[in-house]
Amino acid sequence: MPPESERVPASLRREVAQRAQQLCEYCRCPEAFSPDSFTLDHIHPRQLGGATILENLAWACFGCNGRKFTRTVYPDPLTGETVPLFNPRGQSWNEHFVWSENATQAIGQTPYGRTTVEALALNRTGVVNLRRLLASAGLHPPQ
Repeated sequence: MPPESERVPASLRREVAQRAQQLCEYCRCPEAFSPDSFTLDHIHPRQLGGATILENLAWACFGCNGRKFTRTVYPDPLTGETVPLFNPRGQSWNEHFVWSENATQAIGQTPYGRTTVEALALNRTGVVNLRRLLASAGLHPPQ
């Protein structure tokens, strides 16, 4: 259990989840259908001085949060240039990503999008399978 100073109040956790509409702010998978619990992601990591405040928190599935960890930058797979990862507080998901024709793959349209798809493995097998199933039920992609 984390020390008292590191615990995030339940009210703040609820506010972050509600703001995200219970979707992972990176891979856009819904919490209700995730086999893993969701967690708070410090966009600017605590280990690098990031604060536990609403403006620095994103709702993330365990898979995305675990891959992001303390990362804030990653090489763009197209250019090799080091680029910041997508920031859900300062950027719009729809400006940096689009869905593949069958809505199972997130495709990065900008350096931020491409680096985030790669660094967080947004198209990992389990997520793609979940999207396929949800799309067949008319529940994906999220609006």
